[in-house]
Amino acid sequence: MHFSVKPACRQGGGDRRRETEGEALAGALPHLKDLRMTPPPPVLRPYRPEDREALFDICVRTGHAGEDARHLYPDPDLLPNIFAAPYAVLEPGLAFVVEDGGRAVGYILGTADTASFVDRYRAEWLPGLAECHPSPVREPATLAEAMTALMHDPERMLLPELADYPAHLHIDLLPSHQRSGHGRRLMEAFLGALREQDVKAVHLSMLTANTRARAFYDRVGFHEIPVPDPGPVTYLGRSTQ
Repeated sequence: MHFSVKPACRQGGGDRRRETEGEALAGALPHLKDLRMTPPPPVLRPYRPEDREALFDICVRTGHAGEDARHLYPDPDLLPNIFAAPYAVLEPGLAFVVEDGGRAVGYILGTADTASFVDRYRAEWLPGLAECHPSPVREPATLAEAMTALMHDPERMLLPELADYPAHLHIDLLPSHQRSGHGRRLMEAFLGALREQDVKAVHLSMLTANTRARAFYDRVGFHEIPVPDPGPVTYLGRSTQ
């Protein structure tokens, strides 16, 4: 017995249905085009060695109470070599960045143990800088000289009032990416990494004049740590929980 399969009969209105579908697709094209051209949102990820150039750039462009400091330092690498690069090299597991458009636009980094970091900084990091930035032999007369003096005095970070807050951090975001939630995300990533190492508390120091930064730190749970004669900075701390 032979069975034949016949084409299904076309239903009336098929042409009109195709026209309607075409109209719908045409109407959606502008929206599809917008989706195709919309760049992906910034992402938070661990620091990578190829982020070094961006790390240096972010540090100096936010190094003057959150504002651009490039005009203040003849050597643009001075600030990053004190406040950013040593952490990325010595404790890369605690370094995170926000990437946008294929480039880091913000970072958080630090150490789980300030005392150990000071020892490693002096033994492993500072010798490589001594030729370019020799230790000052006079009282600093410029901002660059004052920062160079800080570079050669990592023990300044060891204060008895901070003993209960063994970790410390630095966080910076380019102005274009501030007030968008990225700072909080960076902080959560860093605190989470500290918890994994069973570190109970963390501190930071900030220029007291940087009121915008202080408002951020207050929002993410930091409180002031009283330190005698702190100079132009304020010390803040919080639990990692």
